[in-house]
Amino acid sequence: MRQAARRLRKRLGRRGQILLIFGVGKVFWGVGFIVTPVTTAPGLQLLTDRCSLAAWAWLWIIAGLACISCAFLRIGRDFLGFLAALAPPSVWALAYGYAALTGEYARGTTVALWYLTSHVGVIMWAATVPEHSVPPLPRQARKGKAP
Repeated sequence: MRQAARRLRKRLGRRGQILLIFGVGKVFWGVGFIVTPVTTAPGLQLLTDRCSLAAWAWLWIIAGLACISCAFLRIGRDFLGFLAALAPPSVWALAYGYAALTGEYARGTTVALWYLTSHVGVIMWAATVPEHSVPPLPRQARKGKAP
């Protein structure tokens, strides 16, 4: 079991691992809205006026599945996974921000900022993390001198 986990970690790499974590979390978040339907969603009226939260849950699920599938792609091709990871929390942040601006939901600003920092910000940071960090060369090697 350990050997299989080690092989999977090596296959995924750092960026793939975070995409897998994002993906699984998004799928479960979306499934939660379908399994236990939410009847009232303060601050999300911008979304619920268009369709139910169960329908919006599919945005989370599809984005999560995209993250999971992109986790296994090579570096450079995994950017679609990070874009997919950005979609649901950005939509939620927009809805909460709109609710705050219209006065519909007083906490909308803080919830929107929470989505923007702890979700969108973390995803954007993770998208910039290199797969492997290489230590800098010693000073002599940089100047063309042998150590």
